[in-house]
Amino acid sequence: MAYRRKTRAWSLALCASTILAFSASGAQAADQFKQAADGASIECAVSARELTRFALIDDQFASVSKISTGTPYNDFAVTNEPLRGDIYVSVPETYSARSISFFATTKKGFVYKVSCQVEPVPAVQVFITNPAIATNKASGWESETPLETSAVRLIQAMANDQTVDGFEVRQSSALPARVGDLEIQLIADYRGSALAGKVIRLANRGRKPLTLAEADLASSQTLAISIAQPTLKSGESTVAFIVGSNGGLGHD
Repeated sequence: MAYRRKTRAWSLALCASTILAFSASGAQAADQFKQAADGASIECAVSARELTRFALIDDQFASVSKISTGTPYNDFAVTNEPLRGDIYVSVPETYSARSISFFATTKKGFVYKVSCQVEPVPAVQVFITNPAIATNKASGWESETPLETSAVRLIQAMANDQTVDGFEVRQSSALPARVGDLEIQLIADYRGSALAGKVIRLANRGRKPLTLAEADLASSQTLAISIAQPTLKSGESTVAFIVGSNGGLGHD
């Protein structure tokens, strides 16, 4: 393992940096996943006949503010579940409007405006995440030690396939790239507040043994790097772990 050093980068480091982008695709499902900042408007669909559950990730609903029509047959109801901090919305069959709206305040002090269309769908769930919460958790984990030490800790976590509090982890579908006899492929991306980590697969596609140096994969943004097996025989592969500043390592 080595910290960032001022070395001349060659084509291998350039190739590694260009493939450090990830793509993600989500499957269509009945559950709805929304991301929102404080004060943001959340658009969704609620069930016209059954319950709709709203759940906050790493937070809880504290209160809901809505306008009442004064007529129960033409008004939707919001029920707070105190144990988990979720809310449940029910819309009566006699409800004439095509949408509902309300303001929700969370226990961590965020406020969201919820605007949803009433749809003839079965019971659904709406999960809401706020990136600021994860960023604060990641920042706390990173600040436990000096930044370069935290970079080493992140490499250790990635090498042991561990989750890191507040870090977003995404598996990559990026295709491998070639630099001479070396094949390079991004496997996973860890992204926190100040730090970003990459897990890269390296394979020797040549006929002769290949020796890799940590400086070969490092760029000016690299804080720490580790190659599990620096010397590869023909056909062998290994894994490298690279940590740099968040935003310094390429991403979508």
